[in-house]
Formats: sequence, structure tokens, C-alpha cells
Amino acid sequence: MTTKSSEEWKAPLTKQEARSLLQKWREENTRCPEKVRDVWQAFDLRNSVGDEKWQILEQVCLAAMDLHDAVLIKDCLTQLDAKFPNSSRVRRLKVMAKLELRERYEDALKVYDDMIKKDESNSILYKRKIAILIAQRKIPEAIREMSEYLKKFMNDSEAWLELCDLYIQEQEYSKAAFCMEELILTNPHNHLYHQKYAEIQYTINTQESMELARSYYSQAVKLNPTNMRALYGLFLTASNLSQQAKYTSQKRRENAKIASWAMSHITKIYEDAEAGKHQLSALEAMMGSLQVNSVN
Repeated sequence: MTTKSSEEWKAPLTKQEARSLLQKWREENTRCPEKVRDVWQAFDLRNSVGDEKWQILEQVCLAAMDLHDAVLIKDCLTQLDAKFPNSSRVRRLKVMAKLELRERYEDALKVYDDMIKKDESNSILYKRKIAILIAQRKIPEAIREMSEYLKKFMNDSEAWLELCDLYIQEQEYSKAAFCMEELILTNPHNHLYHQKYAEIQYTINTQESMELARSYYSQAVKLNPTNMRALYGLFLTASNLSQQAKYTSQKRRENAKIASWAMSHITKIYEDAEAGKHQLSALEAMMGSLQVNSVN
């Protein structure tokens, strides 16, 4: 059965479709708390999903925290605690609801430290500590904790991406680039990793970094020819390099040719999609969004 997308969920659904939709959001780590709560409240899934009920309850509980829905949080925690009275997973949810949500961050950190001593392999507990530091806007401290975390859990791609974004916030672009290099080594076929690395190099904005950006935008396009952001980046970097006075006329022409190819490919994609003239005229504005934004 084909699962309906999050945009289609309001169409008439069966219980099985609602269950599949919630599962899809869990697997894709999609954060859509209002939709999760609405689906949960629209369908009585308590007695029709078997043991999956507990995963759904945890999902709904997290959504309720995002929405500060105290009644729903209490309902979920009561059921989970009754079923798993000694579960560290349920205890973590309690800490999130009763301490983090009330911004009692120091108390929450103490509890997590105590839980980590009993279960040092629990990666989620380390991540909760880092999440608290980020919530407090203690970015340098969060970076240190994340770096220590990655020494223990080196294969956590989400953590590498999070560390990359933290470095970008601090405008430490070379360190952000290193994070993406690690991810590209582990998954060289992920076009989004190549794209993000290229964007960081584009932001650094030296001749050497611009050449790297062009190379990685090219690879992203090779892996996914319809990646529009990578195509925009390839156009911009090649255009920039085609005007470099230090280059030979041949090199400038080669880069101009690449820029022309990128623009023609962008135009073709829009034309094939029957996007219309108004979308073509928006290209220049969209190109301006390529530079990685840093938080001041």
C-alpha cells in the first residue's frame, strides 16, 4: 500500500493508512508535531496497532512537547510509565517533559549525567545534553560536547551534520568543511553532502575554495542531475572563475562554458516542468540564497 504524504493526510484515511503515515514520519525523522497530534486524535489507534502502540505513543509524546500540550504529554507518559516502569527511555521522556520543557536545564543535565554513568553506550542521552546547550545558546560548549560525542560514536552522520551547522553558526567554515569531508568519505554517493560542502567552500570565497566549490557542485550534479541548488552553485562558481584575472584566457573560457551549460540545464528543467516565465525570472533571486547563512 502506498503511504499518503504529509500534505495529503487530511484526505479520508483508513486506520492502516494513518498508522503507515505515522511510521513514515518516524522513519524519515520528520518533525511535524501538529500533524502527528492531529492524526493521533483523529484515529483511535490504541487497540489496533499491537506493540507498535508504544512507539506511536513516544512519537506523540515528543510531538506534544513541541506543542507544549501538557494534557497530551501527561496522557502519553502515564501509559508509557505503566507499561515500562523501569525504562531509561521513558525516564528520558520524563526529564524532557518535566525539566527541559520548564527550562530547568541544570537539573536535567545532572539527571542525564547520572543516567550516562549507568549506560555509557546510550547515544541519545549525550545528544540530549547537547540539545540543552544549544537551547541555552551555548554554542562553543555544544561544539565541545559534540566533538567528544563523535569520538565515541564516529558513524553518527546526523551528529556530523549538526556539528557542521554549529561551526557555521560560529563562522568557522574550515571546521564545518572538515565535518562534511568526513561525511563524504563515509557516503560518497550522497549528492546533498557534496552540495553542502560546495556551499561552505563558496562561502569561504577564495580562489582555491571557489575551485573546490565548482568541483563539488559538479559532483553533486553528476550524482543528481536535477539538483537545482547544485546547478545554481555550479553556474555561480563557474561564472566567478571565468572572470578571474589570474587565469589564462583558455581557463576563463572553460569556466564560461561550464556556466553556460549549467544555465541551459536549469532552463531546460524549468521548461520541462512547464514552470512558466515567472519562475525563470526568479532564478537570479534564488541564486543569491546560495551563500551559507551564519547566525550573528
